[in-house]
Amino acid sequence: MRQTSKTRRTIGIRGQLMGFLCFICLLLVGLFWFLSTQLLEPLYTTHIQKQLTEQAEAIVARMDEAIGKGETLSYWAFGSRLYVNNTFFNALQDDIFELGGMSSFCIDISDTTLRQIFKVDNLSYCNLHRTRPTDTADEQTAYTTARAMRQLCRESGGTVVRKINPPTPSGSVQLMVGRMTSDGNYTVLVTTSLMHVAEAGKVLSTVLPLAAALIFAFSMSAAWLFSEWFTKPLRALSGAARQVAQGNYAVHVDSVRNDELGDLAQEFNHMAKEVQHASQMQRDLLANVSHDLRTPLTSIYGSCSTVIDNYDSLGREQKIKLLSEACADAQWLNRMVENLLSVTRIDADGVAIQKTPTVLEELVDTVLVRFQKLHPGVPVEVKLPDDFIVIPMDSMLIQQVLTNLLENAVLHAKGMTCLTLRVFTLGQRAVFEVIDNGCGIPKERLKTLFTGTTLTQDTSSGGKHGMGIGLSVCAAIIKAHGGEIKAESTPGEGTTIRFWLETEEVDTEETEDEQ
Repeated sequence: MRQTSKTRRTIGIRGQLMGFLCFICLLLVGLFWFLSTQLLEPLYTTHIQKQLTEQAEAIVARMDEAIGKGETLSYWAFGSRLYVNNTFFNALQDDIFELGGMSSFCIDISDTTLRQIFKVDNLSYCNLHRTRPTDTADEQTAYTTARAMRQLCRESGGTVVRKINPPTPSGSVQLMVGRMTSDGNYTVLVTTSLMHVAEAGKVLSTVLPLAAALIFAFSMSAAWLFSEWFTKPLRALSGAARQVAQGNYAVHVDSVRNDELGDLAQEFNHMAKEVQHASQMQRDLLANVSHDLRTPLTSIYGSCSTVIDNYDSLGREQKIKLLSEACADAQWLNRMVENLLSVTRIDADGVAIQKTPTVLEELVDTVLVRFQKLHPGVPVEVKLPDDFIVIPMDSMLIQQVLTNLLENAVLHAKGMTCLTLRVFTLGQRAVFEVIDNGCGIPKERLKTLFTGTTLTQDTSSGGKHGMGIGLSVCAAIIKAHGGEIKAESTPGEGTTIRFWLETEEVDTEETEDEQ
C-alpha cells in the first residue's frame, strides 16, 4: 500500500551542502592557524639553522684549505700579542659578504685558547658579544657568553646548535651554529637573530582573526551560490515530479547541463514522455473498451427484449435467431474480458511471466480445438516444422494470442477463403504466422494496429466489433515473453501477422530414448 504521508526532512540537500562547505572552510582556516602559530617558528628556525650551518661549513672548509696549504692563520707571540693573517681573513670577509645567503649575522672565530682572533659582526645587537654597556653592568658577561659557547663547541666534538636568549627584554633570541676546523685549532661560531620570526608570529596573531572572518564570509557566500547552482535542477525535477504525480504528464525539465544532473533531467523527460504515452494508451483502451462493450450489450438487450415482448407472436426460428445473436455477443464479451484480464495479469505490480517448456505441436493442437469450438465452419491450414520444438512460454497466454489472431481474421478479413497457421524456425527462434487472403488492412491502420486504438470508421472491419483491443493484448503478451509482433498487409490481397519466441535446445538422444 502506498504511503501518502510525507516525512519532513530537517535539513535539505542545500543546507547539507552549505554545511559541508562551511566545515571544509573552517577546517582550512584551522589548519592555516595551526601552521601559522605552531609550525611557522620551528620550520623557519630549521631553515635559518640550515643557512647558518652552510655558512659555518663554508668558512671551516676555507680555513682547512688554507691550513692544508701550509698557511699560518694566527699565532700568539711573547707578551700575549696576537698576530693574524690579515690577508686571508680580509679575503674571507669579502667572500662572506659576497656569497652569504643571510643579510644579518655575526661570525666569531677563536683558537685553542678560547680567545677571539677574528670577528664579523653584521647584527645591530649580538647576544654572543654584547657590546652595549647600557644593556648590562657586567662587562665580563659578553666574554663569558662567547667563551662558554666556544668551550661547548669543543666539548661537543666540533658541532653545536644553541639558542641564545637576550639578557634584557629589549633583545631578541638568536640562533647559533658552531663548527671546528679539521685540526681542532679553530672554532667558528655563526649566529643570527630570530627577531623577524617573532615579529611574523605577532603579525599573524593580529591579522589571522580578521583574515579568518573574511575567508569565512567569502566561503559562506561561495557556498550559498554553489548550493543554489547545484540544487536548482534538483528543485526543478522535484516540481516536475510533483506535476506528474498530479496528472500533468506534458511537463518538461531543461537539461542544458552536461553532468549527471543533466543526464537525470533527460531521463526524467524521457520517463514523462513514456508515462504520457502509457496514459494516453490507457485512455484510448478504456474508450475503445467502452465503445466495443456498448455495441454487444445493446444487441443482447435488444434481442432479449424483443423475445420477451413478442414471445407469443414470434416464430420458433425468429426466437432462435435472436437468442443465437445474443449468445454470440455474450461469447465475444467473454473473450473481451479474458483479454483485459490478461493485460492486467501481465502489468500488475510488474510481475514477470512464468515460462514453462511447451511442445509446439501440443500448443497448436490445443489452439485449433479451441478455435473450432468458436468457429466450427472455418478450416485452418496448419504448417509446422518436422523437428521436435520446445518453447519456454506461458502456454495459456500464447494460446490466447493465437486464438485472437485466428478469430481476428475470421471477424475482419472480409472475403477470406483461406486461413493459414504457419510455424517455422529461424536460428534459436520459433516464428508464428497467421495468414489470410481477405480484404487486407489499410496502411494508415497498420501504424496503430497493436496500440489498442480503434478507428472511428474502421473500413477493414467486416463485422460489428473492433479489433484493436485483442491485438493490443497480443502485443503485450508477446512483449512480456521477450518477443516481437508485426503485421504485413496488402489491401485486397490479405494480411500476415507474425511474431517470434525464443526456443529451447532439445537433447535429441533423450528424445529418441523416450520414443
